Amino acid sequence: MPAAAPLGAAPPSGDALPQADVVVITWTADEARALAHCFTPGMGFDKWYAYDRHYADHYADLIRPGAPARVAKRLARYMPTTVGQRTVLCMKSELHLNQDGIEAKDAHGKGLGTATLPVKDLFAQIIEETGASYILTIGTAGSVVDEFGLGDVVVTRAARFRCEQEFANEPFNHTTYKSDWEVPTARFAEAETLMADVAPQLAQPPVGAPSPAYPDNATLNAPADVTAHIRLDGTAPLQSFWPILTTDYFEYGTTTNHLDAEGAGVEMGDAALGLAVSELPAGQQPKWLVVRNMSDPVINGVLPAKQFHLNEQTTWAVGFYTAYGYYTSINGAIATWAVIAGLAD
Repeated sequence: MPAAAPLGAAPPSGDALPQADVVVITWTADEARALAHCFTPGMGFDKWYAYDRHYADHYADLIRPGAPARVAKRLARYMPTTVGQRTVLCMKSELHLNQDGIEAKDAHGKGLGTATLPVKDLFAQIIEETGASYILTIGTAGSVVDEFGLGDVVVTRAARFRCEQEFANEPFNHTTYKSDWEVPTARFAEAETLMADVAPQLAQPPVGAPSPAYPDNATLNAPADVTAHIRLDGTAPLQSFWPILTTDYFEYGTTTNHLDAEGAGVEMGDAALGLAVSELPAGQQPKWLVVRNMSDPVINGVLPAKQFHLNEQTTWAVGFYTAYGYYTSINGAIATWAVIAGLAD
């Protein structure tokens, strides 16, 4: 199992990142707490090192006022760990595709559909400094496949931009990026056994029919099956390189928007990794992977979307994420361990 490998002394925040075979980067406080629980035992997230290299001389001018990184005045926090013989760097980014961008506007103040994307630069900087052979971006996502419920984990070697706001007119929009390598699966069964321990925390409440877990004529009983699974691209029902969908707005799968026809889940940032890697010389491109735990199930599309200025679908999606984000992220971290342990075998 992972073992934290703290440095001899806390390094200055402006130092380059340490070398690592694998980088695992996540995005929210709940995700970071789950990653620390699984990967840096004894070194909670509050003990991770601050990282602000080139923040002042490069990133600050690319980040809008009020964005998390601008408030924190740093790029990330990190902690080294090991999985078998592999050195791993766990990171929690303060940059976020949908929160950082300074949007270009015309003379009338109308957005032009282009914006700064500092998280792409952060990915490139991480790759250069760590020399990592593998980069994994992990965390919560919205399910778009009816049978992928709370706690299921999508593992895919592809990500696609699906932007409609500040990045709508960027040349990379609607582009799918792929990382062509064979993901080791030998530890997946073991990981799913470990994930079963989290199942009691993922039982949906008996409150009606917010998701396909409840048929239309359901009685007020929680679904019996809360067993979580790892869903690898190329394994039914996912096609090979079936991408995670990266949006620049809060989106989620419903029974009526059929996002499963476009991708394997929906979140806000992973395609920026694919873009960053694609811009590197061929010999300097690490293998990369998306590991996303389903923190909200597909939402019932017949729920009111606009009534009295309320969106009941969004209310349910946010509610699921708020209640289950940490516990589903434990499953995501376990699945991430399974991939890295497979590399280490």
